[in-house]
Amino acid sequence: MTRDLRPLLGPYGVARAADLTGRVDRHTVTRHVADGRLLRPHRGVVAAPACWDGWRTGALAGVLATGGVLSHATALAVWRVLEDRGHPVHVSVPAGRRALRGAGLVVHRARDLEPDRLGPFPVTPLPRSLVDGWGWASGRSGSRREVDRLRGAVIGSLRERRVRVAHLLDEVARRPALPGHRDLQDLLRLVEQGCQSELEIWGVRHVLTGRGMPRFVQQHPVVLPGGRRVFLDAAVPELEVAVELDGAAFHGSAADRERDTRRDVALAALGWVVLRFSHLRLTTEPEACRREIVRVCRAREALLLRR
Repeated sequence: MTRDLRPLLGPYGVARAADLTGRVDRHTVTRHVADGRLLRPHRGVVAAPACWDGWRTGALAGVLATGGVLSHATALAVWRVLEDRGHPVHVSVPAGRRALRGAGLVVHRARDLEPDRLGPFPVTPLPRSLVDGWGWASGRSGSRREVDRLRGAVIGSLRERRVRVAHLLDEVARRPALPGHRDLQDLLRLVEQGCQSELEIWGVRHVLTGRGMPRFVQQHPVVLPGGRRVFLDAAVPELEVAVELDGAAFHGSAADRERDTRRDVALAALGWVVLRFSHLRLTTEPEACRREIVRVCRAREALLLRR
């Protein structure tokens, strides 16, 4: 009776063929590959066909084949800051090592690899993974869509305080030839000054700056009646004017609108005027939004001078 090798391949259905030695003879592995019961995605690696569509199986196969470390977008998927799309699998190996070639596998030779480990996966640290991924997306092999995905990963990781701006800037400084490094530095500066989403970045660049606009403080803290602390997207504290930028993804439900209304009422009780702009208005009528902000700020300034 032919032995079922699936239980020997581990939870992700992949293993080095050499690791099966002593548990099953080499000819049995060869027969299973020949008749399709096992795949050989890379030299020296075997996998269960039923598992191969799972990206974790492909990622682990890349590690086993190269002895390397998951990096770039693949590492970001393991860190759970980027949705994985399967192939290619990115692996980094020490600079002096020969780079393995394989279908669906991109091997990078890198210096100073000091991996972390998440479960069975050796991965580059999150700051390095983000910067590496950015460079790949911005280079000749990348695309505008990949850059947008990496922008989201960078902003999200910083917003959730999983990394710090200083750590990413240090990584960029170590690689002055990184493709897109100036764009990444610009993005990091905007996040550092308070932008927490692409919409806020748009607002800062196209609405909240320029001639006639007051000086805004981003993520300005205000303590509401009852002791709850909130952060305003942009504020002119001396005029008690707040500008809230409503992203389409986060302010579309009835519950979101009710929450925003309650917060605006609580701010009004403290004397704040809240100007709330939708994603659609900000991106299609930036000049009209600017004019409304300027008019309200001038009116507030005049009112305060009369007191």
